[in-house]
Amino acid sequence: MLTDRQIQNLVTRPKRILRRVPPSGYQEEGRQRRGELELEATDDSSYRFSVFIRQSAKFIENFSVGLRYQTGDSSLGTVTLLRYNGPHGESVRDPDGHYARPHIHRITEAALVSGSEHPQEMDREITDQYATLEEALVLFLNEVGVMRVRDNFDQLVQMRFFSGHG
Repeated sequence: MLTDRQIQNLVTRPKRILRRVPPSGYQEEGRQRRGELELEATDDSSYRFSVFIRQSAKFIENFSVGLRYQTGDSSLGTVTLLRYNGPHGESVRDPDGHYARPHIHRITEAALVSGSEHPQEMDREITDQYATLEEALVLFLNEVGVMRVRDNFDQLVQMRFFSGHG
């Protein structure tokens, strides 16, 4: 089981991009634009991660960017550690109204041990830090310690608040 401290270390651990699919831009699949990154920790290549990027083609404010950790533990499998979401266009589905606003999901130790089928949904915060996929992606890639972002996301270089790992 992952502790909160281990989770935080995994999220912020510096990472390098091994592969981007597609190599630039996004794939159109059904009603979504999609992208994937394969990552490894810069200090220990046995730590493997992936990033998924999804955006609705019809409602572009509806997007999701998430960090998955490949635990190597068959009982845990792959764990979604962090997910930045845009609004999903709904206002009444949950009491806190997070579906109608940008929000961030973070996995916790308590959620993992809860027995929930969807522990990654339990902890969330509504945020005004971003409104678009591009803004969320800049903040997300900075938070998760991805190095050399500009080599793979040249469109983010111009973002006025880009202060990341280069």
